[in-house]
Amino acid sequence: MFDLAETKKGEVYARFLFPAEFIGFRGHFPGKPVLPGVCKIQAVIVMLQAWEKKDIRLKEIVSAKFLSPVSPEEELVFNYRKQTESNSEALIKALVTSKNKKVAKLQLRVGFKDETQGN
Repeated sequence: MFDLAETKKGEVYARFLFPAEFIGFRGHFPGKPVLPGVCKIQAVIVMLQAWEKKDIRLKEIVSAKFLSPVSPEEELVFNYRKQTESNSEALIKALVTSKNKKVAKLQLRVGFKDETQGN
């Protein structure tokens, strides 16, 4: 993960680059590796945890649309917007792009707690 920051629109973004030797490519698919969708979901969770400085738990995949395959060494840009629903839960809307092309659209319901307070 590189360049984790907030945009002027209030979205959080980061860049990711998955190298050819990344374990997610093994067996998915032999001879023509493609990044599994679950890796894109996990990348959003990693971003959210780093930005919010909270322990994040995926509660529900509300929607996941994978629009284009991702090859090794392909740079991805992730953007997400958090819509807080309560003190312990939020809906995350994320967009994944590569070279200005949509790769995935995700809506994830997450639970979170403040690591500094132990809640």
